[in-house]
Parts: sequence; structure tokens; C-alpha cells
Amino acid sequence: MFGLEQVTVVVVTHHSAHCLAGLNALLQHCPRVIISDNASNDGTPEQARALWPQAQVLAHPLNLGFGAANNRALARVSTPFAFLLNPDCEISKEALLALMNVAQEMPEAALLAPQLVGAKGQAEVNYRWPNTLWASRGPAAEGPACVGFVCGAAMLFRMDRFATVGFFDENFFLYYEDDDLCLRLFKARLPMLVVPSIQALHRSRGSVKGRAPWKSEYVRGFHHAQSKLIFEHKHGTLAQALMQRRRLLWSTGLALPFRALLFSPKRLCRMWGRWMGLMRWTPHAAH
Repeated sequence: MFGLEQVTVVVVTHHSAHCLAGLNALLQHCPRVIISDNASNDGTPEQARALWPQAQVLAHPLNLGFGAANNRALARVSTPFAFLLNPDCEISKEALLALMNVAQEMPEAALLAPQLVGAKGQAEVNYRWPNTLWASRGPAAEGPACVGFVCGAAMLFRMDRFATVGFFDENFFLYYEDDDLCLRLFKARLPMLVVPSIQALHRSRGSVKGRAPWKSEYVRGFHHAQSKLIFEHKHGTLAQALMQRRRLLWSTGLALPFRALLFSPKRLCRMWGRWMGLMRWTPHAAH
């Protein structure tokens, strides 16, 4: 049976000090931990060092983005497995060991993921087939299932299976980096498994709690729009990306006045960020 000494837990943080207590239930038991911090101003690196003396804390002076910060940590992993965990996800030591035991039973799997559940215990749709090929439909998986995509919030990597495909494409600053990685694994015929019996709590959108929440929403909207177009260009065609951009500009432009009238500041900031992300996107950003 695999043990925790064979896995390195990687957590990318950004203004995530409020999440550290929730992560402690797992990380206090893990001998190998890497915290890759994207220029937090809330004391996240210092608190992480105090909580987990065994951890490597990479305090980046600038926000590198989600994929790039994961890549910096993955470059330091020497164990057979790496478990990538978002700060807003919580999973028990027993659940992680159970996931590793499934990996032992299915050595061909490059990536394994637990079932994500929300704060109220509801199952999230954190896996599917690649959207570029066909739409997923039908009932939820009842046992370990081979899939074409899993959400990047909690993923177990079998490190030696990534030699041919690499890790995250750093053109994606935030969002769609997991779509891109999973599609590359799928095309390389490297299996990805979801294990519904193993669960992780996901407090969605809870990983960042900075001093400027409206700015954070703007940034979310901006990078979601940019990454969507980068993905479309990379895995489709320039014509498809430009058509998607026109469609999103039209729908966002129509919706913005209604958001302003309803005065939902967070949603308005996110939508304005989306508009600016669409306006500032240029095709060369895709490669």
C-alpha cells in the first residue's frame, strides 16, 4: 500500500490565509508539502511556515498565475505522486490515502480525482468528457470511471506519466489551464479517473480573500474571458476564437446595463472584467 511519504501535496495560494486552518487537517500529516504563494499580502507564507515546518514555501514576489505557480512547485517534486489541492478544498488524510490505493490498483492512470462536494454536501459536476469532442450527458458515475476532464481543484498526478505531455501551459494565467492539461492527456491516451466514493469539500470561489474584493472579481472576469479565447484558439481555429469573442462581446454588452441597474457590485465588476478581457485579447496571446 502507498503511504503519505510517496506523495507531495502542492497548494497554490493567493491571499489565502483564511483557508490555512481548513488545510491543516490534511497537511499536518503530510511529510512533503509545497506551498506556492502568488504574492499574498495577508501573511499567507509566514503562517504556512509556522503551521507546517516540513513544508517548502515558495514566496513568489509577483502573482505568476495558477498554472505557473503549480509548475514551479511540480519542478521540485521528487515523490512518485503529487496531489494538487486548491486552498478552498479540504480532504482528509484517509481520503487521500484511499485515492492513492486506487492509483495502486490502476497503475495505468495518469491522473485521479475525488468527487468534489459543496459546503452543503451536494455533489459538484467536476468531471466530464472534453467539450471539444462531445457534450457529456447521462447519470453520475457510481464507481471509478475513466473521464476526459476533471476539475483542477483536487488532482492526484502520477508524475512519470507526464513526461510526454508536460504540466500546465503558462499562457493560461487563470482558468482553463485544467481543461487544456486534461485535453492533452486525453489526446495522448493517458487515462484520467474520477473516484466518486472519495470526496473532497470544495468551498468554490473561497480561495482568495484580498483587501479589494471588487478588484478580485474584475480579475476573475478578465482572465476567464482571456483564457476561454486562448483555449479556443489553441484547440480550435483562429476563426472560431474570433467568432466566440464577437458572441461574448455581444452578450456581455447586452447584460452590463442590467447588472448596473440591479446594482450587484461583485457581478458588475466581474462582467466589466470580462468585457475588458475580451476587448484586450489578441490572437498572438494564444501561443
